[in-house]
Amino acid sequence: MKTYKNPNQKKWAELIKRPAINQLQLSKTVEEIIQDVSDNGDEALFKYTQRFDGVTLSKLEVREKEIENSIAQTPQSLKAAINIAYNNIKAFHMAQQRSEATVETMPGVRCWRKSVAIEKVGLYIPGGTAPLFSTILMLGIPAQIAGCKEIVLCTPPNKNKTIDPVILYTAKLVGITKIYAVGGAQAIAAMACGTESIPQVYKIFGPGNQYVTNAKECIQQRGVAIDMPAGPSELLVIADDSCNPAFVASDLLSQVEHGTDSQVVLLSDSEKIIEACLREVVQQTEQLERKKTAIEALKNSKAISLESMQQCIEFSNRYAPEHLIIASEEANELAEEVVNAGSVFLGNYSCESAGDYASGTNHTLPTNGYAKNYSGVSLDSFVKKITYQEINKQGIQNLGKTIEIMAEAEKLTAHKNAVTLRLKDIEND
Repeated sequence: MKTYKNPNQKKWAELIKRPAINQLQLSKTVEEIIQDVSDNGDEALFKYTQRFDGVTLSKLEVREKEIENSIAQTPQSLKAAINIAYNNIKAFHMAQQRSEATVETMPGVRCWRKSVAIEKVGLYIPGGTAPLFSTILMLGIPAQIAGCKEIVLCTPPNKNKTIDPVILYTAKLVGITKIYAVGGAQAIAAMACGTESIPQVYKIFGPGNQYVTNAKECIQQRGVAIDMPAGPSELLVIADDSCNPAFVASDLLSQVEHGTDSQVVLLSDSEKIIEACLREVVQQTEQLERKKTAIEALKNSKAISLESMQQCIEFSNRYAPEHLIIASEEANELAEEVVNAGSVFLGNYSCESAGDYASGTNHTLPTNGYAKNYSGVSLDSFVKKITYQEINKQGIQNLGKTIEIMAEAEKLTAHKNAVTLRLKDIEND
């Protein structure tokens, strides 16, 4: 990790930048993939799966027998852990259900709002070397609670041309049966455009690398909604003298093992704490299975000492991290100043891994600074809010003159006439 000592605030803009590849070439490649999938359907998907994943497939849809077999192939201890996470996540998202009141804005004018499930949704689940079955819980559970009629899941195949059994087991647990072995930008294109095998959906969810993120941003222009621009994982830790350096280091490493394009940032008002945490990072890195990945990601990461905890909070708000850990005994007080973050973890025992897996909150969160204007996935992500109004004779008499005056001022005579005709009808009745 690169270290910085009390950098001038003018340099903060440079320090909050995320690692990125050539955006022009990235967009060009992704647009070509989307167009190819749109034009050639399954044929294009088979081609890209062979090119990018090194796997030659004869079918894309996972058969029901494979899904059923996943039950026996998943260890009982893992099933038990998944079930605990399932219950916690379901409880948290069930609590987000709201019934909204009908409001009489004036006599005779009633307005209300209703949540209606998005009918067709697509879930992208990263796979390959680290199949993220936990993301199925995070997306599938609220989709089911919301009442989405069709849920499509895409995830890349492994080198054995199969989907990891735990992904299939978790999908079955949350009631998803339409599962397809395709990943990357081509999977996003397939769900957006529809192919011979994969149904078209109305909204696409799920994290991924920069190709997946760029594809999600591109398909918005084709009329398909997305949850958010969720790219490579990131974590910012604010630590003071009351932190446990070993805990801090473990949290930093939990993020950089995601991928080489991940980034972590450590902030503290104490140079000694930063030094202690970095020593722990070096020691703990040696124990990781994904050591090479972590080392590469740490090259993009930063440890910054600032003059005060208040400055640390200010820097964090500018960075707008996906995950924010406040490793301090004063975490709750400091958290009151947080305005930009995807998910916040308070105190020395609130490890980010808890939110990734089983505490109950959703781990599909905005990255790359989008926490300034996006929320993480929630039950609301899977519904549309439709407003209703009902106006009776008394209501149109009370409100009519106001509408007529405003419509006339905007020179929209048809708008005015829609009210005038009704008022005259009431007068003549």
